[in-house]
Amino acid sequence: MGIRVCLAGATGWAGSALSRGLFEASDTEIVAAVSRKHAGQTLGSAIGIPELEAPVFATAEEALETGADVFVEYTKPEVAKQHVMAALRKGAHVVVGTSGLTNADYNEIGVLAREVGRGVLAVGNFALTAVLLQKFAEMAARYIPHWEIIDYASADKIDSPSGTAQELASRLSMIRESRLDIPLEQIHGPKESRGVRLLGSQVHAVRLPGYVLSVEAIFGMPDQKLVLRHESGSSAEPYVAGALLAIREVGKLVGLHRGLDTVMDF
Repeated sequence: MGIRVCLAGATGWAGSALSRGLFEASDTEIVAAVSRKHAGQTLGSAIGIPELEAPVFATAEEALETGADVFVEYTKPEVAKQHVMAALRKGAHVVVGTSGLTNADYNEIGVLAREVGRGVLAVGNFALTAVLLQKFAEMAARYIPHWEIIDYASADKIDSPSGTAQELASRLSMIRESRLDIPLEQIHGPKESRGVRLLGSQVHAVRLPGYVLSVEAIFGMPDQKLVLRHESGSSAEPYVAGALLAIREVGKLVGLHRGLDTVMDF
């Protein structure tokens, strides 16, 4: 029997691509989906795969009654924490693909995950190029003290910075804080022009039409600089393989783990 998966946000842009990937994989089975718009239908009828008979529920609480092994959160930040906590209390492991959760949210999630003996794998970006950006940036931060992060996304993206940029800042904070030659309180002009100080990094969020999601880490030294950049296209396909890996590996974990690289062999 394959891994029984409950997918919240199964009919969205990224969720529908993952639904197809789960359906085609030989070791996974979608047992329930969450989508208010398509509640009462089968997932297959909602995304155009007639053979996919998993029921769609309006709430995560209802969907979790199906007894999933893994709950995948792919909805909105305002309900994501509630979904994750409910899944843990139902005994499911959790993969979080929704961005916008705070470190305080994750601290609370981590406490509950340890209490119930389940794993939570929170991934800001499932794309392999994003994972490599994070790893390369961690390497660079050990040698270069000056850096800034630029976070690009579409004009209608609500969360700012993106989960990818937040995760990158969090990872770099484990190495050190970026150096500011001029402290923010000594700037002449609006301090906001320097972005936000997030976990020891300066982060700038650009929200414009034409972008899907891009993250840039710029490291500077005298007379030289290093630019690391991840860019997403219009398709959600790059995220499917990483999400499937997370679903397959999260059952081996206990407590909160952040980043797809925690279950990859580097």
